[in-house]
Amino acid sequence: MALEITDANFETEVLNSDKLTVIDFWAEWCGPCRAIGPVIEELSKDYAGKVNIGKVNVDQNPQLSVNYGITSIPAILFVKGGQVVDKQVGAVPKSVLDKKIQANM
Repeated sequence: MALEITDANFETEVLNSDKLTVIDFWAEWCGPCRAIGPVIEELSKDYAGKVNIGKVNVDQNPQLSVNYGITSIPAILFVKGGQVVDKQVGAVPKSVLDKKIQANM
């Protein structure tokens, strides 16, 4: 299951991680976010132990959205070594996210 990432645990789970972390910025009221949700869950199973995959609810954690300039959702950030190495905005097929993960692992 994808990790729930919050303002409180972001530093521990993302910035201090030695693995690639994929973060899905989403909201319950967002249709495309709900569409991509199952894909994020699948990826978290596919890459368990190799890549951290989590979700940030933008309504409950507005500071993270501001910090990373998230203006459209779903927005997926790929973070490694505390730096954003890639970004995907909008709902896309699993294969697109898979390629980005492979390229940044």
